[in-house]
Amino acid sequence: MKHLILASLALAPLPAAADIQTAYVAGGCFWCVEADFESVRGVGDVVSGFTGGTTPDPVYRRSGDHIEAVRIPFDDEVISYRQIYDLFLRSIDPFDAGGQFCDRGLEYTAAIWVETPEQRAAAEAAVAAAEAELGREIVTPIRDASRFYPVGDYHQDYYKSDDRLGVTSVGLFVTKADAYKRYRQGCGRDARVRQVWGSDAPFAKASGS
Repeated sequence: MKHLILASLALAPLPAAADIQTAYVAGGCFWCVEADFESVRGVGDVVSGFTGGTTPDPVYRRSGDHIEAVRIPFDDEVISYRQIYDLFLRSIDPFDAGGQFCDRGLEYTAAIWVETPEQRAAAEAAVAAAEAELGREIVTPIRDASRFYPVGDYHQDYYKSDDRLGVTSVGLFVTKADAYKRYRQGCGRDARVRQVWGSDAPFAKASGS
């Protein structure tokens, strides 16, 4: 599949609010999905958060029955819902219903949420095309949208933050950006995406990059 050209990490301004469309997806760690889609031409400031559940006011590590997800604003004169969903499916392991990569459990499962019949049709077409390409059934569900709760500022734009952390599982006094890179590589995200999708994996980083 031929993909859109990925943009630089500096976000381009989007048009007036009335012209902006919004997609909601979950693909494991929301830091990673946010980082992936903020590199796409036509996409604005992606917001990490939670959706899909009934627990009121979910927060990080206490999200109840919600799933880590992102809200993707985009200019549909540049990129369509179908293209967003095509890119999303190629950024995850669509055969894994128990989480994504090293992150396990409901909070890290993958999903697409839709608000209109047109969005559902686009998502279903993207899933059908992915199944045809891979020759296997995809388990990533398409669900009706529910309320989206943004996570706190600490987790927004984590992948590019220069804020320094103290003691972490990936080192001492590293920046959030460095911690994110070490986590992403250690979690095996890109390696598994390349294993599933081969060269048709637009966001997968080479080992060590």
